[in-house]
Amino acid sequence: MDDLVSNRKAHHHYEILETLEVGIILLGTEIKSLRDHGGNLQDAYVVFHQGEAYLKNCSIAPYKFGNIYNHEERRERKLLLHKRELLRMRSLVDEKGLTLIPLAFYLKKGFVKARLAVARGKKAHDKRASIKAREDKRQMDRAVKDRED
Repeated sequence: MDDLVSNRKAHHHYEILETLEVGIILLGTEIKSLRDHGGNLQDAYVVFHQGEAYLKNCSIAPYKFGNIYNHEERRERKLLLHKRELLRMRSLVDEKGLTLIPLAFYLKKGFVKARLAVARGKKAHDKRASIKAREDKRQMDRAVKDRED
């Protein structure tokens, strides 16, 4: 499964607790633009109102051959979840400090799906600790590789 668009900095800014796959309602020019990798999930998040979930602040670039049928770049997009999933995600997000963010858009059987994550924002010291752990692991891997040679 190759991602059309991914939120690469999500793992740096957030601690990912749980992920789930959902459908998303898109217009024809939005799908064409996503296939050309014309999207950005950097500041996107999910909001709930009137018993439904919507993706806000997600940017899908206007399709270059769209003419008058083009879409608005940062419109709210409705997410398709089962009622049980919707209620569960809403109760998790109502907890203090948790948010629902998109990690990626990808194709599955011709339909665009979104991978969402229940996440908690990292503090600055958590980010530094993650970077240090990653660098330590890299150094250990190098040392093991040098030993083998």
